Amino acid sequence: MRLTVIGCGYLGATHAACMAELGHEVLGVDADMDKVATLNSGEAPFFERGLDALLVKHTESDRLRFTASYAEAAAFGDLHFIGVGTPQNAGDNAYDLTQLFTAVRQLAPHLTAPAVVVVKSTVPVGTAPRVAELLRDLAPVGEEIELAWNPEFLRESFAVDDTLHPDRIVLGFNAHHTWAEKMLRQCFGEIIEAGTPTIVTDWATAELVKSSANAFLATKISFINAMAEVCEASGADVHQLAEALGHDTRIGRRGLGPGLGFGGGCLPKDIRGFMACAGELGADQALTFLREVDAINTRRRERMADLAREQCGGSPKSKRITIWGAAFKPGTDDVRDSPALAVAQKLHKLGARVTVTDPEALDNARKAHPELDYVEDPVAAAADADLLLHLTEWPQFDDIDPGRLATCVRTAKVIDGRGTLDPDRWREAGWTVRVLGRP
Repeated sequence: MRLTVIGCGYLGATHAACMAELGHEVLGVDADMDKVATLNSGEAPFFERGLDALLVKHTESDRLRFTASYAEAAAFGDLHFIGVGTPQNAGDNAYDLTQLFTAVRQLAPHLTAPAVVVVKSTVPVGTAPRVAELLRDLAPVGEEIELAWNPEFLRESFAVDDTLHPDRIVLGFNAHHTWAEKMLRQCFGEIIEAGTPTIVTDWATAELVKSSANAFLATKISFINAMAEVCEASGADVHQLAEALGHDTRIGRRGLGPGLGFGGGCLPKDIRGFMACAGELGADQALTFLREVDAINTRRRERMADLAREQCGGSPKSKRITIWGAAFKPGTDDVRDSPALAVAQKLHKLGARVTVTDPEALDNARKAHPELDYVEDPVAAAADADLLLHLTEWPQFDDIDPGRLATCVRTAKVIDGRGTLDPDRWREAGWTVRVLGRP
């Protein structure tokens, strides 16, 4: 098939490369000419495991290319995916749909033949009819444009595999669609034939799936972190508690990882956007629990800062604090709403000299927080440190010899905010070890 992907950020670039991997001819569209040039060179403007290899493979084969021209996109294909960003509104929790409606307004006037437009962006329920009306009003072929909804469920650092081997495909249509479903089943044919569950719904249900999934996951993470607060107060071990709970098949172990909490561009934004949407629908009481989910997540950052102050004798002022981790999770260079950087910034404001290290995210961290110090090597970053904080669970950090590291620091104290370091190994090397949620 010949298809386009409009919006070539994290979602769109990954989707475009993976659709080319499935054998389709793909044209990516983005207004940022620098991004277009980078992608056409076979390189992603962000770090995502396995993506650059696909970009090189398919840009070299001419199966995949990128442009800034909507006219070219409309002429190229008759299946158009929209994967633009829908960030949180400045000043409130609602989704900002500016990029989505801008993309529709730029594409629609060039649609002179029947086509299917497929929205993948996360939106508040009720957006689809507004997009459909805009397409009818602006596209020369009007009613011959069919709109479908296909939410994404990508995990950063696993996005390529999640696209090519998803755990489900959700397709949303209105009651009057005729060929949109056929087109999408053809597009995803290889994935569907592999046995991937395919759920066909109405627009509204498809719009709700992504936000609902993220709200549930955020609730699960915040629940175990609430239990970490109880464990710290009672002397219990939250990691052992999580292990015991996870054996209940109704609960499951995945997503039940205690620690510093969640961040990134999806979970925090989506639970707040979900609450705002429920309020607009008059159903805000149904989601009031998400306020506490959000508050628990924020408290984990405060707890880490409190522990750091405690380990610094009551005040971090003039102390040298090294932070392992800048990305909100391992396997990505994304620092949006990063718990690690939130803690770093707070300690900096309290007068500490904070040095941050990360295998992939230092450039983005520098742009977001130029007031902090940055060192690429995690051992060098810890030189003369009064305190080490382990805040992003990169496997590279687990492999560092704590005995060797003890010779570099001023004071051998570490707080593990992710619970992945071996506390016995570190204590044997002479370190004072604190772990969130453990005695």
